Amino acid sequence: MAKSKRRRTGGPDPVVVPVDGGTAELIPDPDHPRGWTLLIDSAPQSHVDLDDPARLTFAYQRRLGHVIDLTAPAGRPLHAVHLGGGAFTLARYIAATRPRSTQQIVEVDAALVRLVREHLPLDPGARIRVRALDARAGLAKVPDGWADLVVADVFSGARTPAHLTSAEFLGEVRRVLAPGGRYAANLTDGPPLAHIRAQVATAAAVFPELALAADPAVLRGKRFGNAVLVASDAPLPVAELTRRVAGDPHPGRVEHGSALRDFTGGAAVVTDASARPSPAPPPTAFDR
Repeated sequence: MAKSKRRRTGGPDPVVVPVDGGTAELIPDPDHPRGWTLLIDSAPQSHVDLDDPARLTFAYQRRLGHVIDLTAPAGRPLHAVHLGGGAFTLARYIAATRPRSTQQIVEVDAALVRLVREHLPLDPGARIRVRALDARAGLAKVPDGWADLVVADVFSGARTPAHLTSAEFLGEVRRVLAPGGRYAANLTDGPPLAHIRAQVATAAAVFPELALAADPAVLRGKRFGNAVLVASDAPLPVAELTRRVAGDPHPGRVEHGSALRDFTGGAAVVTDASARPSPAPPPTAFDR
């Protein structure tokens, strides 16, 4: 395991380590002494501030944070499952904002888990269990109705694996959710948005209530980017989610109801037999 070195200024150097999914980089945040950005093969994955785990920097993570905030009254502990670990950013967020929550992180890349545990250790008092398993295999181990929230943020080579895009997969998600529980997924796509449209159509075949939050330019098919899909068997707080997403530093838009159904454009439901990985980002997607 590579070790970070100290700069002459006293700040940490980047950490660059081969992991199962490519090359992981932990880049120090110049504005926050214990802030770090995780990249895999140069694609930004997540940001974490060990001094302030409730601070979410990436726009898509802020949108997922809004979903977390609105899943239950403020401060109430949650049972949460995180498919995809990254830097454990959202699990840290829940632990900070909802003490006594019980969480499971499922991350297939065991080397990445070791890297994050070594350099960005979790609070030992947090009730967070990390499983080094494939996301779908880990989900199969969760009891029926256990979770208040399932968050999916899974990428391999900057693409969501095919077996995590199907109706059968979402059926497993719904199995582990408690009544009224919520599923939130980070999706990526670009013009003509065929992947996101198909994911919305697929979620609609499993869940009666949906919403989609993204940058307006992404929703219009003008550029590649992230969208957060939210699904539940109970009504969603769409008005409040819309207000929060619109008020972010990078304002987004929320689609739901008939507008979201129209957005799918007649896309077919994805099954295990027809599933494909999400599209690869263009070379310029992560220019910094």
